Amino acid sequence: MVYEILAFGLFALVTIACSLGAVLVRDVWHSALLLGGSLLSFAVHYVMLQAEFVAAMQILVYVGGVLILITFAVMLTRRERGTGEVTNA
Repeated sequence: MVYEILAFGLFALVTIACSLGAVLVRDVWHSALLLGGSLLSFAVHYVMLQAEFVAAMQILVYVGGVLILITFAVMLTRRERGTGEVTNA
């Protein structure tokens, strides 16, 4: 019983820290990684509630699908510094 409360408290702190980090971090790539950490810790909470199917769907749909889409969007829209400026000739 004590280990369950400790594990819940630990993952609650991880969830809150990753969620706040995803909102407050200025870099889009780091924000996406923190969002993935937050979604994974939600899956751990579902496992603690003995809802393994919901935890598996959380990982497959949200972490696997949404985070991959965000990763591709960040990689495809990221510009290198010094390029992309329009100059008037």
